[in-house]
Amino acid sequence: MKKIAIAFVLATLTTSAFAVPETFNIDPAHTAPRFEYSHFGYSNQLHRFDKTSGKIVLDREARTGSVDITIDAKSVNTGYPLFNEHIQDADFFATATYPTITFKSTAVKFDGDKPVSVEGNLTVKGITKPVTLTVTSFQAMPHPMLKKDAIGANAVAKIKRSEFNMGKFAPYVSDEVTLIIAMEAVKE
Repeated sequence: MKKIAIAFVLATLTTSAFAVPETFNIDPAHTAPRFEYSHFGYSNQLHRFDKTSGKIVLDREARTGSVDITIDAKSVNTGYPLFNEHIQDADFFATATYPTITFKSTAVKFDGDKPVSVEGNLTVKGITKPVTLTVTSFQAMPHPMLKKDAIGANAVAKIKRSEFNMGKFAPYVSDEVTLIIAMEAVKE
């Protein structure tokens, strides 16, 4: 009986030794934060940011993690340079004063070894509000081209732009905005 107890303790210690957090760097070429809103009820407009950086730390065995993302607000891409400039002015992103948007997690929730939501603080125009990103898909596997471990996820959240001092033209241009994030990251 003593040998079984010792073997159990050793197995537990050995397993714990392998539960190591892994750090992943955002792949800017395959990470696309987007936002969608109703434009006068005619259509839903979908725009994106072209420059994103950050790190994700995951310990899937311990079911813990953190997300720290920075978006270059000046990289907003509507498909039209004049409109890009318009939504960078003081009524919207105010990129001359606030050139970045950040998201810093406070908790990562798991179902098994997969994250299903990320709670955190979103800062836009110097205003920080709690936001929960719902992870709609998650994949962790060796990257077939880079030959390194990688992760990828899609996540969504809804926010009110008026809460970030960006409510001009509401309700004609919807106050509610859907954030849609496609993310890939490669292990350090």
